[in-house]
Amino acid sequence: MDQGTVIEIAQRALAVMVYLAAPILGLSLIVGIAVSVFQATTQIQEQTLTFVPKIIAVIAAICLFGQWMLRIMVEYIQDLFSHINEFIR
Repeated sequence: MDQGTVIEIAQRALAVMVYLAAPILGLSLIVGIAVSVFQATTQIQEQTLTFVPKIIAVIAAICLFGQWMLRIMVEYIQDLFSHINEFIR
């Protein structure tokens, strides 16, 4: 296995990771901005108010996108294992 193959595998793994993390991070960002705006307008500076909605949003995102994320990961791993003979040579 040469350096180009290793770099290609690593790049694809990172791309899949970013692709899978994007919906969760995006939803968490939207909820964080909404909570920040709410805190700024009401002047409530409670620390738990920022974390609890984000945690709930992440759990909801995993419930919504979990099946899709699992399918993408399984397809990536199956593709990786199906080409393992080419990587060994």
